[in-house]
Amino acid sequence: MKGPAMSVVFKYILWTVGIYLCYCMFMFLMQRQMIFPRYMLDSPEANPERYPGTEVVWLKTGFGKVESWYLPPEKKETSDSPSPAVIFAHGNAELIDWWPEELTAFTQLGVGVLLVEYPGYGRSDGSPSEAKIRETFLAAFDTIASRPDVDREKIILFGRSLGGGAVCSILSKRPAAALILMSAFTSIRSFAHGYLAPEFLIRDPFDNLAAVSDYTGPVLVLHGRFDEVIPYRHGVSLAGAAKNSRLLSYDCGHNDFPPGWFGFKGEVQKMLNLLETKAE
Repeated sequence: MKGPAMSVVFKYILWTVGIYLCYCMFMFLMQRQMIFPRYMLDSPEANPERYPGTEVVWLKTGFGKVESWYLPPEKKETSDSPSPAVIFAHGNAELIDWWPEELTAFTQLGVGVLLVEYPGYGRSDGSPSEAKIRETFLAAFDTIASRPDVDREKIILFGRSLGGGAVCSILSKRPAAALILMSAFTSIRSFAHGYLAPEFLIRDPFDNLAAVSDYTGPVLVLHGRFDEVIPYRHGVSLAGAAKNSRLLSYDCGHNDFPPGWFGFKGEVQKMLNLLETKAE
């Protein structure tokens, strides 16, 4: 191949490389809009009064205030004994307003629940990123651990989908008693190849696999076999990496998970029994 033909091929290669580099730049700049689609969500007026006893707790961070709701336990062994508590992180296209009814699976068992919003979501200040979400959930842990009605030795971290990354981001920094991961991913980097982009472009990797690998407490992994958003293999990998794990698989997808909360409530009771046994 000589002369004009070589020049055409060279120009074609340059155009292809240039288009790909522009695509990678676009993905780098737009990835947070894709990972955190907060602008697609309506921000309703807060209505915690629908749930008796709910307390609105504003978490103070370096970038402003982030909203959280504390749902008190419905029953306690004694009126003055501190209760276990769960810190809950929802999915990337959700708000804390959507979750109180489902999380009665905990409050009915005598466990308090702190629903934590993401920066920039709903009525909260800031903009979402892995660093700011980590700061938010560290503040949430410290806030709940300081309550006299909460047993700081029995604080469980519970994350759904992106929320798995939120709770795993503080796993090595605070003494969580247990971890629950629902429809969670191993790392956001694992999705880069599907978009034909190199992994190093990911600004907020949320490396859950590394986090659970270093954690020694009990880990409950729940995942749908037909999850079309975060494939089932992610749940299998997370359970395999954890030192003390249990994997529960369901015949469902991502947004219809779990198919029933009654069975999940039973698994929560088993985890609470395990924590009680360790405390004795």
